[in-house]
Amino acid sequence: MQDYKSLKVWQRGHQLTLAVYRITASFPREEIYGLTSQLRRSAASVPANIAEGCGCDTSAELARFLYVALGSASECEYHLLLAHDLGLLKDGDDEHLSGEATQLKRMLAALIRKLRAKTEK
Repeated sequence: MQDYKSLKVWQRGHQLTLAVYRITASFPREEIYGLTSQLRRSAASVPANIAEGCGCDTSAELARFLYVALGSASECEYHLLLAHDLGLLKDGDDEHLSGEATQLKRMLAALIRKLRAKTEK
């Protein structure tokens, strides 16, 4: 078992989630059960899965949750693109949040590789 709050990847995911919640607060009311909900859910799923995986006993179990987090980060990245293309996000906001999602995916992939290498030994 590991303290998820000490992981940089969790911290980054948490910050992205906070930013997504802030930015979606200005989305139109008719999107509350649509894009707003989907974007918030996918963003929050990343640090939530990291936290859940840190509660597991083995590196292999943690890696499984990190793969789920990686999928959620990709989903979040797409929802950000959709929000931008629908005119709900300004260019600067879109670029910043998408860049954060991309960096988060890189960090998750690197941690997964590290865990897999450790498991294979």
